[in-house]
Amino acid sequence: MASTVLTLDNGIRSAKHNPLAFAGAVLITLFVCFAVFAPWIAPHDPAAIDLPSRLSPPSASHWFGSDELGRDILSRVIHGARISMLVGVGVVAVSLFIGLIVGCIAGYYGGKLDRFLNVVVMNSFMSFPGILLAIAFVAFLGPGIFNLILALAIGGWVGYARLIRGQVLASREREYVEAARALGASDWRTITRHILPNIIQPVIVQAAIGMAGAVLAEATMSFLGLGVPPPTASWGSMLNDSRAHLFDAPHMVLFPAAAVMLTVLSFNFIGDALRDYLDPRSRIEAGL
Repeated sequence: MASTVLTLDNGIRSAKHNPLAFAGAVLITLFVCFAVFAPWIAPHDPAAIDLPSRLSPPSASHWFGSDELGRDILSRVIHGARISMLVGVGVVAVSLFIGLIVGCIAGYYGGKLDRFLNVVVMNSFMSFPGILLAIAFVAFLGPGIFNLILALAIGGWVGYARLIRGQVLASREREYVEAARALGASDWRTITRHILPNIIQPVIVQAAIGMAGAVLAEATMSFLGLGVPPPTASWGSMLNDSRAHLFDAPHMVLFPAAAVMLTVLSFNFIGDALRDYLDPRSRIEAGL
């Protein structure tokens, strides 16, 4: 109980020292609420067409205005949070899962297996831009949220694998690992019970920042028409639809672009705060 209170107190003091992280956490909480409760929060059906009110500016009936088909932009922004949050969590989860397996194997066993995984496999994936791999994957299998998550995870796992490999290489020679081996612990137990708990901090930071990259990548893919198929609302597809009305209806660009920007910034702020909070040296300097 005392440790829980101490952790909560440290978290509150850390938030006071980092208002940007606190603001980012509030915004992410808001977008998560949008994603979970979108059908109840959205004032209109995001796919309902109302041609007489097309391209209407922000008003009492349409707070964010309407698009070229008369659809309510606020409702579409709220429902678009579902796609962004789902893709972000899915991409990070799949990338982290693959990266954990490959990174732990390469770092723990080393030798020829490490050289093959690091030099051949990881460098091969890193030689191609991740967005191009994702475009090729979705173009081959077709658009859809499941294919989009897999496509973005294809290039995203390498960063986690290289980070985890480096951490495991440094941890496998520590005394507690040698002691576990001497006591007859299996490789699986040594990795999961002794190595992973001691290297998880930088992985958490990388995952938080990776969420920002995944949201931005999803918006890019949807902007190119390779995201979720219409009429599903997506921030990237909304930006694509607004290109022809950039000057006569700028509100069509402003609100989905602001949603993408705020989400990406929020995850970056949270990632930076986690990096500082989980680093003992930074916490000592901050007096936490």
